[in-house]
Amino acid sequence: MNPKPSPAIVTQEAARRLPRWALLLLCIAYVIPGYVGREPWKNADIASFGYMLALLDAGSWREWLQPSMMGLVPDNGALLPYWLGAWAMQALMPLGLAPEIAARVPYLLMLAGTLVATWYAVYHLARDPSAQPVAFAFGGEAEPVDYARALADGSLLALVATLGLAQFSHETTPALAQLFFSTLVFYGLAALPTRPLAPFIALLVGLPGLTLSGAPAMAMIYAGLGLLALGLPGAPPARGAARVRALLQLLALVGLCLALALALDLFRWRIAPWRTSGAEWSSLARLFLWFTWPAWPFVLWTLWRWRRQLLSLRQQRHLGLPLAIASVPLLGTLLTLAGDRALLLALPALAALAALALPTFSRSVSALIDWFTVLFFTGWTLVIWVVWVAMETGVPAKPAANVARLAPGFDPVFQWPAFVAALLGTLAWFALARWRTGRHRTALWKSMVLPAAGTASCWLLLMTLWLPALDYGRSYAPQMREVRALIGDASCVEVHGLTEAQVAAVRFHGGWLTVPARGPVACPWLLVDVDAQSSLTASVSMTDWREVGQVRRPTDRNETLYVLRRVGRP
Repeated sequence: MNPKPSPAIVTQEAARRLPRWALLLLCIAYVIPGYVGREPWKNADIASFGYMLALLDAGSWREWLQPSMMGLVPDNGALLPYWLGAWAMQALMPLGLAPEIAARVPYLLMLAGTLVATWYAVYHLARDPSAQPVAFAFGGEAEPVDYARALADGSLLALVATLGLAQFSHETTPALAQLFFSTLVFYGLAALPTRPLAPFIALLVGLPGLTLSGAPAMAMIYAGLGLLALGLPGAPPARGAARVRALLQLLALVGLCLALALALDLFRWRIAPWRTSGAEWSSLARLFLWFTWPAWPFVLWTLWRWRRQLLSLRQQRHLGLPLAIASVPLLGTLLTLAGDRALLLALPALAALAALALPTFSRSVSALIDWFTVLFFTGWTLVIWVVWVAMETGVPAKPAANVARLAPGFDPVFQWPAFVAALLGTLAWFALARWRTGRHRTALWKSMVLPAAGTASCWLLLMTLWLPALDYGRSYAPQMREVRALIGDASCVEVHGLTEAQVAAVRFHGGWLTVPARGPVACPWLLVDVDAQSSLTASVSMTDWREVGQVRRPTDRNETLYVLRRVGRP
């Protein structure tokens, strides 16, 4: 008798396949909105885009090895994310794509690749004998392949449902590149015992990609975990030659990543001071709770129901590997300054653990999840529509007044494509909610369908109905339009005290060449950040300049630019 029986009890009927067309439509509805129809947002999004634009003007390969923008350099040690955006612009802008859209294409593909890699990682883990459900005395239990496919569907749905994924996965920043490459590593380690070629290719891309994306230490740790797992007695693959080959491959990749990191000076140690106040720990707890919602309740349920298997993780790869993969970014969130961008990398592994809760749910628990999800996302759907109607018509008055207060000067514009997309998404949500709460055959993945569809639906509504207002509030475009009204088509603009995001905004939205205020080039105009006004006299002679205006970002009273004009000829 098995002393540690599996808590998973799944019939063949429950392991039936989620329709591929439905899964594909869900992924499309989640991935594409947020990449089209908007300006680059502050801060990290437009700053990264600024470095990509700067690479287009790079004169030598040395400038590609150290991206810079008016002397500013990224502090994250990333290279590959900026290269990908610049290469995409070089390839796609001649075809007529706007630079910001062209730069987002590789990031859109990386988000899609993250979803695919998560699916295949869980699929291979679920095929492990230790992950399989209980065998029935008279048959009828789920077939291994069908069970693994249903569990992989559940993990992909869990990842899409996670709130913390939405914004960062739709920005052109190194965080998304790190997420993609770390998920490739997750897949490579999950599938390495059974399929040597594809997992090795994933590791060959993932580990160096993670190194070049600003996370060389994480790449080393993941490779070390793989070496440790392969080196333990009894670890798969069971054949000695295959294990030795896998060990040698990982060792070679460790050497490659270490050489890249040292040669390009990619190591950045950003250890955070230890939190000493209750407010700091409370803020961190809130981050964990909302960022990983709704995955973390499922993960806790998984750890409880599979608690007996946790004592022998070496034989329980479906538990041990996701726990090991997730622990690295979780510790990074605690110990470094990366915060939520470090926590982002834990989401695929947490989704894998969340999926393992699905075969252990009773009907009553599944029904509770369904009704809570229906009420939660239906409520938010109605809120989004009501606020949109208020923006367009002024009724109801209170939401309209709140929008006017938060985004002064915003003028809503009705957009038919956005309205139709939002309407179709809303109808699809209500149809799915009605189907799921009806009497239908039980499927393993059904408890994750509503959370994933609700998240995708609300994200679609936000990126269609609310996008003009969000764009107005989160981009620098409105501020730069006011600056242009004062400056016009200047040959160049001197700047003082601007952040990398502001410099990128001046270059992209204004189209002006920017130079430092104390540089050798003399320009007719000078932009000064409000916080740097006190240090301006140390850089320029104030007798040469006259203030002509102050331009504030409409949604941020603390972000004001002083516009000065040179008195004499430059």
